[in-house]
Amino acid sequence: HTAAAAGVAGIIKMVMAMRHGVLPKTLHAEEPSPHIDWSAGSVELLTEARPWPDQGRPRRAGVSSFGISGTNAHVILEEAPLEEPAGQKPDGEPDEPGEAPAPGLVAAVGNVPLVVSGRSPAARASQAARLRDFLLGDAGADVPLADVGWSLATTRAALEHRGVVLARSTEDAVSGLDALAAGETVHGAVSGAPATGGDRRVVMVFPGQGSQWPGMAREMLDSSEVFAEAIAACDDALAPYVDWSLTQVLREGDESGLARVDVVQPALFAVMVGLARLWESVGVRPDVVVG
Repeated sequence: HTAAAAGVAGIIKMVMAMRHGVLPKTLHAEEPSPHIDWSAGSVELLTEARPWPDQGRPRRAGVSSFGISGTNAHVILEEAPLEEPAGQKPDGEPDEPGEAPAPGLVAAVGNVPLVVSGRSPAARASQAARLRDFLLGDAGADVPLADVGWSLATTRAALEHRGVVLARSTEDAVSGLDALAAGETVHGAVSGAPATGGDRRVVMVFPGQGSQWPGMAREMLDSSEVFAEAIAACDDALAPYVDWSLTQVLREGDESGLARVDVVQPALFAVMVGLARLWESVGVRPDVVVG
């Protein structure tokens, strides 16, 4: 018996079922109970594994564990985004041409977030100093910066006092981590503590007209499949009503075109939609989007 770990096997099984998109066979239930009306409702025993298709929303499942002593537990699981980070070389240079980033993520030429946290500002500073020393030492010399960022974001606890450094290279990372360790504020390095109490929701607020520039979505269209798909959907929706191409405006638009209200307003709206979809694809799901 696994004692305190009882039930964990069922959780692991369901996590793997979500990951592989498969509903597993119901074990040890070859003969359905005659005391249950199986024809009513939608509950059924699975006599064999079957596909668990993606229906445009996170898969969810409940796992129950019933103890002989009367201790019962029920866990509701929801699948997490399965995006993989784009590769990056230790010196911050992007991968060789042709090595595409994972769908939905910004290309490897962008900044890598390095997240640190602690139970106090001093503990956060200590974590930043240790990470800086790791990157400068022999152990960190051969580790891609994107892998470091991925590990920090997915394997470390998020404690009360947090900081993040946005780095394109090891030099950027060391500079930002130095600032966090010293309690200083510099470009590309921020720190703070999460707000507590009350009903707090995630709201995305996008700017209005005046924030546009020629080619403002070119890099995002080339580097993020999710963003590009959102723009394409907006382009298709606009096509019957306009005599210009949204995608062309966002890639190659000039000042004269963006001076037209009938062009710039739909273009900004489409960029907002694309950015919101991109954030959703990496797990940041807003309650409200305005702009």
